[in-house]
Amino acid sequence: MYQKVLLAADGSDHSLRSADHAIALANKGDRPHIDVIYVVDGDKSKTDVLHYGNTNLIHSKRKEKLAPVEEKLKEHNFSYKVHVKHGEPGPTIVKFANDGDYDCLVVGSRGLNQLQTMVLGSVSHKVAKRVQCPVMIVK
Repeated sequence: MYQKVLLAADGSDHSLRSADHAIALANKGDRPHIDVIYVVDGDKSKTDVLHYGNTNLIHSKRKEKLAPVEEKLKEHNFSYKVHVKHGEPGPTIVKFANDGDYDCLVVGSRGLNQLQTMVLGSVSHKVAKRVQCPVMIVK
């Protein structure tokens, strides 16, 4: 059914559950591919630099967050690619999804930044309103 699925992931429990749903959706397709997008916002980027200092260590820590998602994709023998982008998560995901001609976007209802969700509105809500393809929001 879906050949090209975009999974927004940040290492949270919601993004891990989202990975399960992305796999289930893509399993119904013929030669499916899943792209994983991880967006580093400006505040997180600054915190990482101050905390770790070393660019290689920062990249390694970010990769660790996505390791469980990658393990799930490898376990199911999926073709996938991880894209790390910098910017505000909502608009960055929207632009990437709309530029990529995806069949479906899967995103968790909440991510790692609980304060932003409560104060500014959730990334998943912003994304669902602006992305041109179908969106699955996973609780």
